[in-house]
Amino acid sequence: MTGQIGRVLIIAGSDSGGGAGIQADIKTVTALGGYAATAVTAITVQNTLGVSDVHVVPLDVVIAQARAVLDDIGADAIKTGMLGGADLVEAVAALCADYPDIPLVLDPVMVATSGDVLVAGEAVEAIRTALLPRAALVTPNAPEAEKLTGQPVTNAQQQAAAARALVDAGARAALVKGGHLEGDVITDVLVTAKTTTVFESPRIETRNTHGTGCTLASGIATGVAQGLDLAAAVERAGAYLAEAIRRAPDFGSGHGPVDHAWIFRR
Repeated sequence: MTGQIGRVLIIAGSDSGGGAGIQADIKTVTALGGYAATAVTAITVQNTLGVSDVHVVPLDVVIAQARAVLDDIGADAIKTGMLGGADLVEAVAALCADYPDIPLVLDPVMVATSGDVLVAGEAVEAIRTALLPRAALVTPNAPEAEKLTGQPVTNAQQQAAAARALVDAGARAALVKGGHLEGDVITDVLVTAKTTTVFESPRIETRNTHGTGCTLASGIATGVAQGLDLAAAVERAGAYLAEAIRRAPDFGSGHGPVDHAWIFRR
């Protein structure tokens, strides 16, 4: 833990089940000692079985929430999650352009753990062209990396190649996650302009993986906001997530949530 609290502005959708989205983000930032503020992009009707409805917050309201936070409380990092349409992606990119000194952690949320599609097709191109070049870090899983790069991502070598392509496309760093790939060991590959760092962890056999991507990205954003080196922020967030998965409360009948509060019960 660092001595700096770290303010994180989260621009993402709400999850009524509490396992992913804004709710997972707030829990993660708080557990790691940061301060979480939010701009809600959508209200989803969901539980561990899936998403049954999505109510989009008007674009001007999303941006107004973010500016209200940035112009008063401020932020040491911005983390994005579910953005939905291309118009909102472009508006968030324009917002970030007004605050160039605040690092952006871009979690390109495209599909829920249940398999429900959360991002329209044209939004993928907007993420690639408008938001990716603003990102201090982009954190796609393997299927998301394939959508963003057009390259296959089925092993660690291809993860590294996709991450390099994302950096070449404008991101300052890319973390291509391997949780969707097969194997007893999960490999995540972090690439910057000068370095490649590989993180490995044993796979935990569980159905409780709802919100893991949101949790990891928010954990990294918290570390960045607190002044940690990027690799250290990734390592700490990964360790926090792994323990949250191990201690998952086994709620619900589908993909259950992890235990974000385990750190308070050590």
